[in-house]
Amino acid sequence: MTDVSNIPGLLPEGSWDLPAQLNMAAQALDHPAQKVALIDATGAKEPVLWRFSDLHDRVDTLARYLMQRVRRGERVGVLLGQSVDCAAAHLAIWKIGAISVPLFKLFKQTALTSRIQDAGLELVLTDPDGAVLIGDLAEPVLTSALQDKGPRLPFVETTPETPAVLIYTSGTTGAPKGALHGHRCLTGHLPGVFLSHDHLGQADDCIWTPADWAWIGGLFDVVMPGLALGVPVVASRFDKFTPDACVTLVAKTGIRNVFFPPTALRMLKAADAETGQGLRALRSVASGGEPLGAEMLAWGRQAFGVTINEFYGQTECNMVATSCNAAFTSRPGCIGKATPGYDLAVLDRDGRPCDGEGDVAVRRGSAAMMLSYWNRPDETAAKFDGDWMITGDRGCWEGEFLRFVGREDDVITSAGYRIGPAEIEDCLMTHPAVATVGVVGKPDPLRTEIVKAFVVCKPGFAPVQEELQIWVKERLASYSYPREVEFVDSLPMTVTGKVIRKDLKARAASESRGEKS
Repeated sequence: MTDVSNIPGLLPEGSWDLPAQLNMAAQALDHPAQKVALIDATGAKEPVLWRFSDLHDRVDTLARYLMQRVRRGERVGVLLGQSVDCAAAHLAIWKIGAISVPLFKLFKQTALTSRIQDAGLELVLTDPDGAVLIGDLAEPVLTSALQDKGPRLPFVETTPETPAVLIYTSGTTGAPKGALHGHRCLTGHLPGVFLSHDHLGQADDCIWTPADWAWIGGLFDVVMPGLALGVPVVASRFDKFTPDACVTLVAKTGIRNVFFPPTALRMLKAADAETGQGLRALRSVASGGEPLGAEMLAWGRQAFGVTINEFYGQTECNMVATSCNAAFTSRPGCIGKATPGYDLAVLDRDGRPCDGEGDVAVRRGSAAMMLSYWNRPDETAAKFDGDWMITGDRGCWEGEFLRFVGREDDVITSAGYRIGPAEIEDCLMTHPAVATVGVVGKPDPLRTEIVKAFVVCKPGFAPVQEELQIWVKERLASYSYPREVEFVDSLPMTVTGKVIRKDLKARAASESRGEKS
């Protein structure tokens, strides 16, 4: 595809040659002391430069404290927004051989509790806002107890397979699952990040994303690869993404490389052409989550002066395909070519590679592939078919280019978030008025999909839409509540009593087209 000889651990022919000892924290911090690591642009203050010496000091301060509380292999939650402390918390946890668990600030108590209990967390690094959400488990990372300094701590010896980070999926079927990754996870992301930003690491490169660092797309598509490649990473929290705030941030910090979720791109496009002109200083724009289409790619070239590089992956195995317009011309509707180090296939119903439409799969042995689902051996086994990890997505080949066809499961993609319907259904079922419910994604021109709930009420109850929306908002995440609630007399069900979501999805899609059901 292109020269990736500067990616450590990846041989020129595209196979992996990982060292026997590998620690992600050491990998991310191995740079000259005075080189800029992070640019803190949180709040209204002027950006503050954090050099690698500063970041390493902060990591050691946290690590010294954690060593008193946490043993090797134990899980530690990180409930922090984009910030220096968020990056330092993960690095400190990895440095001592523990396992970090990213948690999202927009989760409410029910969603946080399910993940905290499943991971067996007894400690969560957070700030005062996060402490309100989780109570006694919280350890605010800015207390005076964490300010003591001492000699530089050694990195615990870990291998590429040593567990390092537990990232929860969106819960597409049942409860969210924790994808457990080893210390090779960062190495596995480097080729795709390098290529999707047209050879990231050029002079004056500086990277940022509006995506939260609690997701694999923020933590491993931007933050940790940026540090590992020596590219300054901007940390900036937005209460709500707006085009004007984005343009201001880019100008204020000198951002040159951005990972934009598709919804952010649509918001920029909808703003006006002048907004795009304010981003023409960008050298590279990458996007992933769903295909953008020819119209959006054409707008991107006009607005940014660069071609948006699409990439593809999932929590279980990320950045497995990408575009790289510095190396080849992208093909609209396709998500790129297989990333070096990743053997992709489209499998037919018999599990054999085929030329037509089938299941997108990744061969075992890829560096960014999860070790397993946390404490779920049966579901781990079901994720694989022989030598292949099945993504659950459908695709087809167009020469060397992979075209994304659709999702095999019922995951809802809304405003860049992947939302599992089962968790929302479970939440709504706890409402005293709800007898049964089916949740699906309804096509939406701005958000890709919105969450729609079809609700059957218990006799004698007549709740209004807003009541059920608030019920979900207060218990799960503010972005995953049903934007539409339709009260129905019955739901399509299988003979075993399961809701047939595909029928509801078809109904929602026909509504979007203006058809009468």
